[in-house]
Amino acid sequence: MAAQQGTSSNTTPTVLVPELLSFSPHFLLDDTINIANDEVGRAVDALEDFLNRWAETRLEREPDWDADKELEQGLVSFQTLLEFHTDIAFDFFEAWSLRNIFAVPTDLPLIAPHHAGLDFNQPSEKEAELLVEIDELWREIEKQKKLRLLLTKAKRTSGRHAKKAQVRLDRLAFFQPDQLRMLHALATDVGAFHTSVSALPPLDPANTQSLLPGLGKREWEIGRAGYISWVNAQLLRHANTATGSALESASVEEALEALSKEHVSAALRALKHGDS
Repeated sequence: MAAQQGTSSNTTPTVLVPELLSFSPHFLLDDTINIANDEVGRAVDALEDFLNRWAETRLEREPDWDADKELEQGLVSFQTLLEFHTDIAFDFFEAWSLRNIFAVPTDLPLIAPHHAGLDFNQPSEKEAELLVEIDELWREIEKQKKLRLLLTKAKRTSGRHAKKAQVRLDRLAFFQPDQLRMLHALATDVGAFHTSVSALPPLDPANTQSLLPGLGKREWEIGRAGYISWVNAQLLRHANTATGSALESASVEEALEALSKEHVSAALRALKHGDS
């Protein structure tokens, strides 16, 4: 035990060896021992099969022989002895490997590749500053991760909005450029019309009531006065057509006199029919 302590004191810490090899020597040795134990189990199973065949042959000659008891005791003894020697052998192998194969002497000028150019002779204050800087860098990395997550969500959301907008655009794809210009001009006219109507003064309720009975009707449908006005307009139109430019400066009475009695009679009959 003293020799082992002296040997271990002359070697570098065990942390350096896994750092150089990129794996732990203990894990490698454990895997090796597990493989050996598996082989011991396979050897016991193979011996059991052989002994079962041998016992069947012996039972044919000696029917009174108790094969189960002797075979079980023999297999247990064989397995225990084999596992005992295997454990002792690999315990020595593990201890020897850690002291000789996976051990680095302290006086060996060995520099790890990722330690090249580094100065480990730094004061404790400098180490504390470096640790604070590392903490700040870690916090910055966490912030960047959160920001990246938010940007990923925003990208997905904008992608969904872009798809919806593309669907709306496809629905409006049947519009031609000329139609769009016409709609633009129509929208301008509607806007100007709305501005003009908004600038009109408010309606007088008295005048509004007089306009409501004839709203949406033709002139000759709005009672007696409307019908007479419409008849006068018709008579004037016929008078202008019949007399030509000679009647352009004549009065309404002259136009009525120039018309035939048939037109006047027909107008009066229509008027009476409308009153009835």
